Amino acid sequence: MTTETNEIHQIVRDHYAAAAIRATTTGVTSCCGDGCCGGQSADPISADLYDPQQVADLPGDAVLASLGCGNPTALAELKPGDVVLDLGSGGGIDVLLSAQRVGPAGRAYGLDMTDEMLALANRNMAQAGATNVEFLKGTIEDIPLPDATIDVIISNCVVNLSADKGLVLREAFRVLKPGGRFAVSDIVVRGDMPAGVRESMEAWAGCLAGALEEQEFLHLLGEAGFVDASVEATRVYTADDARSVLSQDLATLATADLADGAFASAFIRARKPEAD
Repeated sequence: MTTETNEIHQIVRDHYAAAAIRATTTGVTSCCGDGCCGGQSADPISADLYDPQQVADLPGDAVLASLGCGNPTALAELKPGDVVLDLGSGGGIDVLLSAQRVGPAGRAYGLDMTDEMLALANRNMAQAGATNVEFLKGTIEDIPLPDATIDVIISNCVVNLSADKGLVLREAFRVLKPGGRFAVSDIVVRGDMPAGVRESMEAWAGCLAGALEEQEFLHLLGEAGFVDASVEATRVYTADDARSVLSQDLATLATADLADGAFASAFIRARKPEAD
């Protein structure tokens, strides 16, 4: 991998290792890190994504360690017997929810590169008593699974963290079965991104700097071989939201105002064509 990819992997790994530790030791975590959101456990990106009844039976640490920007399991239309892969599975919340939906005839894999998150996810799996779940160590640019083995790929605010999103999408296409579906939640750009955000490497781990523009995301999906691709905004962020997630050196009034309406959480769907 490139030097840039390795550097970003390390930044992201450090950020999410710290988040896993915070979730288990303090009960506080957030997508945007330590210095934002007034020190609260919720932030405009990751707050209120799951119905309380949906996560009532899950381990508390799985819920606390959720740093996503959507709820892909609620939109991915999983069916009993499906084999699901969650890219960047973190503490395992979406894997455990997927396992419930696919049932004993299905299987849910989680892929993560952070040892602390994998350890947390495996503890949550054991506490939940899930027997159709497996967590794998690896990167989303190099998925450690054979070709054509997955029915549905989900992900929750992780594709934006990669320096090579085209490679991520090609890998997703490779491991999907013919007719398999790509169904992820992620941050997308809806206008010109303020230059300062892209220049802040810290913001990569805060979900914003690496976000793709909507049409660019669709273009990369097509290049990877996907069809029927679509982007559906689920939550559009305001200037006040931007102020709460940008690092302190960037959180100027001008930068926040420029970011008003420029970012959104979105649900991205696409399909691998059926075999000829």
